[in-house]
Order: sequence, then C-alpha cells, then structure tokens
Amino acid sequence: MVLSCTLLGKLKFTASKANGLLKAFPLASFSTTSQRSAQVMVRDALNSAMDEEMEKDERVFLLGEEVAMYDGAYKVSRGLWKKYGDKRVIDTPITEIGFAGIAVGAALAGLRPVCEFMTFNFSMQAIDHIINSAAKTFYMSAGKINVPIVFRGPNGAASGVAAQHSQCFAAWYANCPGLKVISPYSSEDCRGLLKSAIRDPDPVVFLENELMYGVPFEVSDEVMSKDFVLPIGKAKIEKVGQHITLIAHSKAVGTCLDAAKELSASGIECEVINLRTIRPLDEQCILESVMKTHHLVTVEQGWPQCGIGSEICARVIESPAFDYLDAPVVRVTGADVPMPYTKSLEPLTIPLSQDVVMAVKKVLNVQ
Repeated sequence: MVLSCTLLGKLKFTASKANGLLKAFPLASFSTTSQRSAQVMVRDALNSAMDEEMEKDERVFLLGEEVAMYDGAYKVSRGLWKKYGDKRVIDTPITEIGFAGIAVGAALAGLRPVCEFMTFNFSMQAIDHIINSAAKTFYMSAGKINVPIVFRGPNGAASGVAAQHSQCFAAWYANCPGLKVISPYSSEDCRGLLKSAIRDPDPVVFLENELMYGVPFEVSDEVMSKDFVLPIGKAKIEKVGQHITLIAHSKAVGTCLDAAKELSASGIECEVINLRTIRPLDEQCILESVMKTHHLVTVEQGWPQCGIGSEICARVIESPAFDYLDAPVVRVTGADVPMPYTKSLEPLTIPLSQDVVMAVKKVLNVQ
C-alpha cells in the first residue's frame, strides 16, 4: 500500500511538471524539421562514408594493411570486415607496390577499389601505379578507359614518428594531371568528400591526417544523411572576415581558426578558407576573398619549396586579384628540413597558431 501511494505521488508530480513545461514551452514552439547537431569523430565520419558506399554499390571494396580483421591501424575500417566479409574487405601483405597494382587493375576491370595506405609516406612504393597507371590511363586511352579508384590514408606529420613518416604529399600528387587530390579538415569534409571520391569516375588521392582521426566535430542531420555528398573542387569559408584572408588545408585549417580567434580580440577579423580540395583548386573562392580583404597569408604543414602556398601565390599574381593586394603575400609553412625525432624540435618544424598571428601582423603592419 505504501509502495502504491509513493508511485501515485511520483506520477502526480511528473504530470504536474510536464504541464508546467507545456505552459512554458507550447508545442507550437517545437519544430520537428529543425537541424540537430551531433559530435562525430573524423574516423567515424570516414567509416560511415565507406560503409554507406559499400552498401550502395557492390563494386566498392577496401584493401590495405590490417584493414580487415584488425579493423584498421586507426580503426577507420572498424566493423566493415564483419559486415562485408573477405571478398570486400581485404587484408594485404606489407607491399604497397603490390596491392596498389592489384587495386588499379581491379578499377580497370570495372570495380571501385578503396586502397588504404597505412601512411602516405609509403605510397612512394606505389607511386608508379598511382601516376603512370591510374592517373594517365584515361588520357592515354583517348577517354575510353576510366580508373575509378581512391587512394586514402594518413598524410603529413603525426607525433613522434620522425622523418620517414611525416611528409605531406599534397604538393607531390597535386602536380600530376589526371589525379584529383582531396585534403579534408573536419568530419563533414571527410564524410562528404570521401563519398564523392568513391563515386567519382577518376582516380582520387584522399589525404587524411593521423592526428585528426580522434577529433570530434559538430555535424548536422543533413551531413549524416546517406545522400550527403560534397562537391570535389569547392572550398569552404570557415570564418568570414574583412581584414585578411588565411588559406589552409587539413590540420592547418584548425591552426588558422585558432589564430583568427586570437587576432579577433585585437580587432583583426580574418577570413579563413578551408581548401578541402587541392586539385582542382577553387580559384574563384580564393580570388574573391583576396579582392575583398586585400591581404593574404597561406598556411600549410608541408615544405615551402613548390608547395600549395606557392601555387596559390602564383594564381593570385597571375589574376586580376593581384591589383587588389595592399601588401605582399606571406607563406607560413613547415620547416625546410626532414622531420626531427626529438620531441623538443618537432614543434619547431610545424606551423603553430602564433606563427600565423605573427605573419598576419607582418602583412597588416601592426604590432
């Protein structure tokens, strides 16, 4: 009897509380179509993109080192082997030249392989297949043979892995006609662009970042839709500003946003452009921003010589936007040295937010 009375009291209290909430927030004020947001890590965004494309098209398959039973070195392919089996998620020996060649051959035969390199540093073992076989075949066949393949994996500097695991290949692969080169920053970038890359009829080099895999980003319901894709070749303005343009890709976008936040406190509003795609480059977005702000700083973790920043500078100089510049362009890049292993030296080789702040103040000639 005591239990029944207690339960009845709780029910009355709950009903009273609910009525109070309804009076304070009438049902009419709640929208069933509003965009909600959720936290999604980069690795999960990549995983869901591959999962949905494999489910949608049985020609899509994944191969690489430890991608199957181990769920991937960075857990990007977690659960895919259990769902799709040995025929569509394939563990390979540690021989990039071998499995990249198999992947290109499969693409030539009409399949849509996703070829994962455990690190893009060792894509150099397979660069002959990527460039001479995948990138050039469409042109050399007079447009008769497509090579729908995605080469993906972590690119650039990680942490404590020294020179042979810390190169950025954005400039290397962007130099080659026949390839599309993508360098995403956020979970939205990774999900939308990987789906587009897998559907693309041409070879795509998809440069992820190892240090970003565990970073969560807010994404909307639209981004998590199975129909969500992002166009290859379109940049995104991450922050609108009027005093100076900051252009970056991959992890360096976050560096620019941190610098922009600090500079905003001093009254300097930076426009931050996330390139998303390195080839083709969204030249229109770049030029329009420069013509608005009259100042430009490029930021990248790669080496300075023949880098992405160098290409952007050349495009601006050769365009009408050059006449709008009120100061020379400044590039902020990685140091022109192989990555040191020493923990105290490593941060000195990669652009930090304070380096971007200094570059902006130099361009604007402020203290």
